[in-house]
Amino acid sequence: MIVAKTGNEALAYAMKQINPDVVAAYPITPSTEIVQIFSNYVSDGEVDTEFVAVESEHSAMTACIGAAACGCRVMTATASQGLALMHEMLFIAAGLRLPIVMAVASRSLSSPLNIHGDHSDSVASRDSGWMQFFCETVQEGYDTLIQAVKIAERAYLPALVAIDGFILSHCQERIEIFDDRDVREFLGKPKPNYNLLDWRNPILVGPATLQDYYFEFKRSEIEGMNRALPIIEEVQEEFKKRFGRGYPVLEEYRCDDAEAVVLVMGSACGTCRVAVDHLRAKGKRVGMVKLRVFRPLVHPLLKKSLAKFKAVGVLDRVDAVNSYGGPLFTEVSSVLYDLPERPKLFSYVYGLGGREFAPEDATFVFEQVLSGKKDELVTYIGVR
Repeated sequence: MIVAKTGNEALAYAMKQINPDVVAAYPITPSTEIVQIFSNYVSDGEVDTEFVAVESEHSAMTACIGAAACGCRVMTATASQGLALMHEMLFIAAGLRLPIVMAVASRSLSSPLNIHGDHSDSVASRDSGWMQFFCETVQEGYDTLIQAVKIAERAYLPALVAIDGFILSHCQERIEIFDDRDVREFLGKPKPNYNLLDWRNPILVGPATLQDYYFEFKRSEIEGMNRALPIIEEVQEEFKKRFGRGYPVLEEYRCDDAEAVVLVMGSACGTCRVAVDHLRAKGKRVGMVKLRVFRPLVHPLLKKSLAKFKAVGVLDRVDAVNSYGGPLFTEVSSVLYDLPERPKLFSYVYGLGGREFAPEDATFVFEQVLSGKKDELVTYIGVR
């Protein structure tokens, strides 16, 4: 069925169709609507979910961890300072290998206060052990949230699905939604790694492990992330067979004979597609590489894709404040370092705090990358 929904409405609707056992959440702009709309589904009896209204985001993630450790299918939503307040608990969720799924309407971090979209919050959580998906459109956000549940439950890792705050969270798109029954059949029943309420098989969860076993626990968690990519691709393929839509982990757009490309995540991919088409019409050999999965970092695919171009511009909607380059730029630099011949890399930071990133801005980036000349280590697009 085709409907018109904002990103927040679409993610809330996906949550309704998923029908998780537990949702614990605390409101924060611009993700408030997701759990607000979902709470209506709960009060109207359209889902069986236990909705836990807590006093902070830290408590929300704590409640999610407790429920997931008891074998429940668990979800939540947050943004910005709310995700930052969860930071301590994000590591615990990942360390306990709990497949919690979280929707994030990505937003800037204070200070100064700004409620608009960039990737500061999601990327700041990159080393917490959560898988991270960045979506270009509302449709992709809806589809990815459904996929993330299955991926998380197979990988025994938590997953974060990010849509750009206000750009997608509050803008309406024409999307195709599935039948409730089809979504639930696709996901099946959760098969938890363990269940604290299983009194016939008692286990100890979260004990102190000092020099004796801590390293082994973390190594096991790292191995879980190392093995996540095939699971992601497997679930994506199952989703495509069932529903007819597929999203590659790494997508190349008009790259066949390209000399210069940009690597980008999130809604700016759409802007870059417009710029690519505009420049292609002028005979410029440019293309776009879209990165959909940021964790695990798909380094073999990035290396294979980017190595064949002369120049690559890496676009970050967040700055690492490291005086060198954005987070994605520094990771891509490491991925390509051991190649015998590397493309020339350009670092761009754009769109902080919701600053407009127009096709003209993307065109400027492409033209500079194509020229092979750069005046600055990092170029800040659109800053006065």
